[in-house]
Amino acid sequence: QVQLVESGGGLVQAGGSLRLSCAASGTTFSIGAMGWYRQAPGKQRESVATITSGGSTNVADSVKGRFTISRDNAKHTLYLQMNSLKPEDTAVYYCNAFAQLRQYWGQGTQVTVSS
Repeated sequence: QVQLVESGGGLVQAGGSLRLSCAASGTTFSIGAMGWYRQAPGKQRESVATITSGGSTNVADSVKGRFTISRDNAKHTLYLQMNSLKPEDTAVYYCNAFAQLRQYWGQGTQVTVSS
C-alpha cells in the first residue's frame, strides 16, 4: 500500500508561482512512475506532468515551459513547480503513483489563480 499526501496549494495572482509537494509513505520502494493531474470544475481530470522512476518527464502542452515536475526518491517526494500561473490553471491538483501494478491517488490540493 502507498499513501500520498499533497501540499502547497493555495490562492495566487495570475503570473505568480506555487510549488506543490506530494509525500509518499508505505511501500515506497515499489513506486515507479508518478505524476500530477488536475480537475477543474465541470471538467474531466487531465494529466499535467508525469515522471518515471529514472527521471524521464512528460509535460502537457498547456503547461509546457511554465511547470516543472521533479522527484526526490530518497525523500519519497514528488514536486510540481508552477510558474507564470494563469486563471485557467485553477483546479484541484492530484498526485498519482504506480506501485506493484496498482494506481494510487492523493486527496488533492486546491490551486486557485485570480486574474
